[in-house]
This record gives sequence, structure tokens and C-alpha cells, in this order.
Amino acid sequence: QVQLVESGGGLVQAGESLRLSCAASGSGFSINSMGWYRQAPGKQRELVARITSGGVTNYADSVKGRFTISRDNAKIMVYLYLDSLKPEDTGVYYCHAEVTEWLTGVYSIEAYWGQGTQVTVSS
Repeated sequence: QVQLVESGGGLVQAGESLRLSCAASGSGFSINSMGWYRQAPGKQRELVARITSGGVTNYADSVKGRFTISRDNAKIMVYLYLDSLKPEDTGVYYCHAEVTEWLTGVYSIEAYWGQGTQVTVSS
């Protein structure tokens, strides 16, 4: 089992910045990739940014040039820097991890979600 705990959400004005953090904990796993998704009211959850174990990143078109994802492998953490925030960035941001787990000699690929952190951008 892997636990993901996010922090860093809040209420900001348009143009301001935030940093989200996500810490992974547990045992018997290695990270394949970590990322951030968001869900706005009445909309489906969508990928915001993702980073692989090799450091390859990809971003939603709507956040390219404004958001930056990074990770600390030693601490098993992922960060999302949100700059030049817009009201349309409002939503609940979820940390996501794809991991390889091994339990009693059996390897499997699993996905985990954090509990979500609210980001609200006022105009």
C-alpha cells in the first residue's frame, strides 16, 4: 500500500502563485511516475502534469509555460509550481502515482490517489 498526502492549496488572486507538494509513503514499491490531476466543479478530472522516474515531463496545453512539475526522488515527493494563476485553474488538485509493488514475490503495477487539495483563484 502507498499513501499520498498533498499540501499547499489555497485561495489566491489571479496572477499569483502557489506550490503544491505530495509525499508518498509506504513500503515495497518503486515509483514509475507521479503527477497532478485536477477536477473543476461539474467537469471531469484531467491531467495537469506528470513526471516519470526518468524525469520526463508532460503538461496539459492549458498550463504549459505557467506550471512546473518536479520531484525529489530521495524524499519520494512531487511538487507542482503554479504561476500566473487564472480563475479557470480553480479546482481540486489530486496527486497521482503509478508504482511497481512487490508483495510476497509478486510484482504488480498499481495506481494511487491522494485526497486532493483545493485551489481557488479569484479574478
